[in-house]
Amino acid sequence: MTERLANILISAFPDMLAAGFKITIPLTVLSFVFGMVLALLLAIVQVANVKVLKQISQVYIWFFRGTPLLVQLFIIYFGLPSVGIVLPAFPAAVIAFGMNVAAYNAEAIRAAILAVPVGQTEAAYLIGLTYPKLMIRIVLPQAFPIAFPSLFNNLISLLKDTSLASCITIVELMATAKQIVGRTYESLALYIEAAIIYLIFSTVLTWVQGFLEKRLGWGTKDVKPKRRSGLKAGI
Repeated sequence: MTERLANILISAFPDMLAAGFKITIPLTVLSFVFGMVLALLLAIVQVANVKVLKQISQVYIWFFRGTPLLVQLFIIYFGLPSVGIVLPAFPAAVIAFGMNVAAYNAEAIRAAILAVPVGQTEAAYLIGLTYPKLMIRIVLPQAFPIAFPSLFNNLISLLKDTSLASCITIVELMATAKQIVGRTYESLALYIEAAIIYLIFSTVLTWVQGFLEKRLGWGTKDVKPKRRSGLKAGI
């Protein structure tokens, strides 16, 4: 490694790391939180077996799991202005990433809900709980630990997917690397350095996941799914 290249890498590292903390991580967190709220609604609608809403939910999941995330990002940022909806780059990215991860999280949550023993649901109805109270007090507290590993894996994937935000002018970690490459022409070394920073972030998240699973026992329950015909929501 030449002295020039070493100096470039040393000076580039704090810039890329700062972009990661200022943009990449907040973008990941906000998108995931938005996606979790949407995923809960999608999962509950499917389990509740409300016909029209269930079909809408299934079409939503089918579309967002079946089309590239980059295309979804372009539709929201570049496509919506043609119908009069103009969004700044960062909110557009949050919406696109959140809607995408919601489709995957919804399936993880739905499977976890179906894994909660049916007898508990029946008992809750017998004591007069409404559907919303049943979900909040009985089902979701048991389903979340089951879904936790899948949800956290989706979070780690989302962190890496945020690199696509550079395509819509957001100067996050990847865009910062591109800018430095444009000035120095050291593409291989700098992109490897960017990959290492993503790897560091992902490794920290993986450690957090392992810690929570071990400490709280989330994702370690041996619960066998029981077939449900659907729970009619009393809404």
